[in-house]
Amino acid sequence: MGILQDAKVPCEEQKSRLHVTYLYHSGFCVETEESCYIFDYYKGTLPALGRQKRVYVFASHFHQDHYNPEVFKLLKGQGIPAENIEAVLSADIRRGKYPDGIQVLRAGANKTYTLSDGTVVETLRSTDSGVAWLLTAKAGTIYHAGDLNDWRWEEETEEYNAHMTMRFRKEIDRIAGRRIDAAFMPLDVRQERDYAEGMLYFLEKVDVRCVYPMHYWGHPEVIGQFLREYPQYGNIVKDTEEYARQ
Repeated sequence: MGILQDAKVPCEEQKSRLHVTYLYHSGFCVETEESCYIFDYYKGTLPALGRQKRVYVFASHFHQDHYNPEVFKLLKGQGIPAENIEAVLSADIRRGKYPDGIQVLRAGANKTYTLSDGTVVETLRSTDSGVAWLLTAKAGTIYHAGDLNDWRWEEETEEYNAHMTMRFRKEIDRIAGRRIDAAFMPLDVRQERDYAEGMLYFLEKVDVRCVYPMHYWGHPEVIGQFLREYPQYGNIVKDTEEYARQ
């Protein structure tokens, strides 16, 4: 898995000074000059990180495809001292799953926190479990949805799907009009005809430079499907897999 090179990203990401590495599934690493933010590590190879940087490990909820404590061993294996690592974990993650010797911030929904590097973290309530993250850092603004999505399913009732859409839109409306430099959003092929509903509403409501689809369960072709069906977003929605191979 490679770093998404700034000079090759045609969405002005270079102006935000955010260096993005796709890890796997919903996992991403975002580096700035001062800090590193790791989101929803499940599997994958971490980039080599500077030992002097602050490293913040975010987990949006307890599902095993969004939180794997192995990430802390990988960081220590790079020689990063424990005092430079902080965990920002959704409140639904059991304390027995917390890393030893690492400072933990336990995050609830619809709250605001300030990290030791000055980054402001706002949380949204997920439509599944846990939270979504909105970070305002010196280098730019980052959004990671976790499992906050318009989870409409063909096998569910109209009432269920309408309620899901209402809950999702209520949360996204809280950040409507905000300027976001890099966003990570589900694009889940399992939703069949409704696969793009959450992504489309997010793009309509938020002023976002770059969106990297995630949570596509090994079916990256859903990104190409989205870009063919909605070419107007071709300069914003990136083919996550394509950039990861660079």
